[in-house]
Amino acid sequence: HRHPVLPLPFPSPCPVLGMCFLPPQPRPFHPASQQRNKKKKRFNFRFPRGSTGRRRLAPNPDCLLPLPDPRSLLRDPSTMGISRGCLLCVKVKMFFFNLIFWLGGCGVLGVGVWLAVSQGRFATLSFSFPSLSAAGLFMATGAIIMVVGFLGCLGAATEHRCLLLTFFLVLSTLFLLELVGLLVFVTCRDKFDRYAQSNLKEGLKLYGQEDNVGLTKAWDLVQNEFRCCGVQNYTDWLEVPGNNTGVPLSCCLEQSDTCQENSASWWTEPCYEKVKQWLGDNISAMGIFAACIVVVQVLGIVFSMLMYCQVRRAEKYYD
Repeated sequence: HRHPVLPLPFPSPCPVLGMCFLPPQPRPFHPASQQRNKKKKRFNFRFPRGSTGRRRLAPNPDCLLPLPDPRSLLRDPSTMGISRGCLLCVKVKMFFFNLIFWLGGCGVLGVGVWLAVSQGRFATLSFSFPSLSAAGLFMATGAIIMVVGFLGCLGAATEHRCLLLTFFLVLSTLFLLELVGLLVFVTCRDKFDRYAQSNLKEGLKLYGQEDNVGLTKAWDLVQNEFRCCGVQNYTDWLEVPGNNTGVPLSCCLEQSDTCQENSASWWTEPCYEKVKQWLGDNISAMGIFAACIVVVQVLGIVFSMLMYCQVRRAEKYYD
């Protein structure tokens, strides 16, 4: 007869599905008479015990059914629809985000090209590094932004994990470098201040030269707009070796043929302090601009990682 079966605590499509108990072990032969105990008992419904004294359970082989594949649940249309919908949402957001990022890079690159074409090398920022100009910085920054934005757009459009991971690593590296640069600038502000003043004084030697038109235009623009003269004072121009004309015309209160020889008609405010004051007055706008850059970078990092995880999860669903 069939072994007794413990009923399942939940409904099952198989009427006999369950765990059945092992039959009780027969009584051993009596050691004296070598005969079985003639006293028969009814079927023992107690749990059989093994050699260790623990109750033994064994599955009924007639009722074993193959377990469903867990991945079949992931291939369910409703489940896959939700996953695919999340992936599509992240994909669209990341594509438009990187498109705006790429267009911003095009704008920055265009400003750099305009400065290079219309203003010459406007303006050489460092005497130690003459090739470091505002136009070059704008063009280099714009090119980097365009490359990063293109990687993000291509990765979002193709759902390629390698491109998404590359975009994530590049953007994360740039973000970390910006943080490190900010910390170094804050901790070594005084050293940067002294270096900038000494470097600007050295740059006065290049004023008026034919191959440094950008620097000449930059100094004239700053001194006219801020009504200042020299880095720390107008005496900085008088200390330039080989300077026989005194101060530039941009240092004069009113430009005339004799203003360069009359010190009473010169601006006396230092340009370095005037520029620092202007930056301090516009620190809120600069802070908002920096915060926007940080938010854009953080959103790019988050979107790229979210889409990378969604693409990887979708690939596992179809494997």
